[in-house]
Amino acid sequence: MKKTLLAVFSLFVSTVSFATGVIVLEGNYQGKNLYVQNPFASSGVGYCVQEVRVNGNVTTDEIASSAFEIDFRNLMLKIGDKIEVKITHKDDCKPKVLNPEVLKPKSTFEIVAMAVEPDLTLKWSTKAESGKLTYTIEQFRWNKWVKVGDVEGAGTADLNNYSFKVVPHFKKNQYRVKQIDYTGQPRFSKTVDFMSTTPEITFSPAKVSKSINFLAGETPAETMFEIYDQYGNIVKRGFASTIDASNLPKGAYYLNYDNKMGEFIKK
Repeated sequence: MKKTLLAVFSLFVSTVSFATGVIVLEGNYQGKNLYVQNPFASSGVGYCVQEVRVNGNVTTDEIASSAFEIDFRNLMLKIGDKIEVKITHKDDCKPKVLNPEVLKPKSTFEIVAMAVEPDLTLKWSTKAESGKLTYTIEQFRWNKWVKVGDVEGAGTADLNNYSFKVVPHFKKNQYRVKQIDYTGQPRFSKTVDFMSTTPEITFSPAKVSKSINFLAGETPAETMFEIYDQYGNIVKRGFASTIDASNLPKGAYYLNYDNKMGEFIKK
């Protein structure tokens, strides 16, 4: 029994002595290399990093130094290609990747063509994307740009085609798309114009007790809307032909709808 316990204890000690940690970074190749700060192991024997793999393959980088570079240039990667980096290190220390942001997608798209088609579909083509990022579609309404939807980007450098169904307002419409990458700075496409033939929308009543109705002539019509209180706080927004205003406190409100801005009183 003692021999068995001793064997188990010896196995446990052996496992701890050779335990390792792994740092995993995933992203897309942006044409830049990674730099790693590599401390000594806490035991004082050798450096912390034991192995570096890129997309499953062991690299030939010189890792036996206090700092080293993970060089992607010899891997025949194209801008936008997926990268997985695994850094295996001793368990009693931890290396530090100094510039992990170089693997994060960056907004580099170039618009090849962009237009609103007669079927009310916004279509745009891009090239030179270097990582998957969301395209946000915006429409100019009420003297500001308003988000109307999202489309996931393909993230490849080849030609990419996208489409999004839009709901234009009365007369002239303007649309654009944008991306925001790890820098937090938005990057915009050009603006495209579209002249709509949809009828003008009005609302009633101006003094509201229960609901607000949107009309094109005498016909109910759906529209995007926003309601603000007298302090500038948004209290309702959506897309509908009728707004339930019964739960609004009494007072004055501002109403954005179609391509207009109006006011109403809640009784």
